[in-house]
Formats: sequence, C-alpha cells, structure tokens
Amino acid sequence: MNKRILTPMKRRLEVNNAAGIGVVRNFHSIIVKAGGYEALTFDKRVERNYIQNARSLRLGVGDAKSITLYFHKIQQQNSNFYSAIDLDEDDHMRNLFWADVRSKVTYKAFRDVISFDTTYLTNNYDMPFTPFVGVNHHRQSILFGCGMLCNDNTETFVWLFKEWLSCMSEAPPKAIITD
Repeated sequence: MNKRILTPMKRRLEVNNAAGIGVVRNFHSIIVKAGGYEALTFDKRVERNYIQNARSLRLGVGDAKSITLYFHKIQQQNSNFYSAIDLDEDDHMRNLFWADVRSKVTYKAFRDVISFDTTYLTNNYDMPFTPFVGVNHHRQSILFGCGMLCNDNTETFVWLFKEWLSCMSEAPPKAIITD
C-alpha cells in the first residue's frame, strides 16, 4: 500500500468531515467510491491523520516564519500593505490574506463586481488559493487581494471576507461572482 491520499480523495475527505461525517463512515464512503478496499492507496490511520492535519496549513519547517517575516518586511517598506494571518488554538497558521497598495487603490475605482474563485490549488501545499479579481475600464483583470485557506468551510470564508472588507475600508462590492 502506497499510503498516499490523492488530491480528489483529499477533497472528498475534507467535504465529508466538514459535513460532520465521522472517520469510519467517511472511510467507508471512500472505499465504495474507489471500488473496494484493494483500490485504495491509504488506510484508515492515514485518513485519520490527514483529517487532523487538514485544519491547519500544511507548511514545511520554517515556512510559516518565512511568510510572517516577509509580510513584516513588506509592511515596513510600505505601511499600506495589508496582511492577516489566522492561527488555530495551537498557534499554527491556518489562513492567510494579503493585498498591496495598488490592489487597494484599484478596488476603490473598480469595485462594482468582483470575482472570487477557490478552484485554484497550489502545488506545494495543496491549499485553495483564493484571488479577489476585478475588471478595469480596459476590460483587463486586476487583482484586489489574495488568500490561502486551510479548507473551504463557513468559518474560514467568514474570516477571509471580514479581513478583505477590513482591508478595503469596509466598502463592499455591488456584486460578487463565485464558483
């Protein structure tokens, strides 16, 4: 057995877990979906460990510190740079949000409609990358801010949108288009 959970299975495990389905039932649903236990590349222990770790960012050693230091350095260079880091009860990084000065200025001019998409995944961390995107008067895409999320549950989205609105002077867009 390879002991590796493929990305589609990871998403299914996370969705089932967020819906309140327990580890045993979650695992049995994966067995059925895979066409039998022999077709799985992981066991129940690997699934349980994955679910426990899915609530915090899967960062390598020093990555969280590097991100924090980088955001701090950028903020020293430009006090209008905005960043927010969401920590869990063990002080592990869960979610990130950031926006530069240009993003904030262009949002004021082009905030009528924004697109918010969580279908992007990063290769290294397998986390949803969530850009806030708008369109300028030349019909060009413009970036209003970015986030990286540990999962796609309600609590995470509430945190992200609160941070985004705080960054954008509490000025909501007229419409949001999302997946």
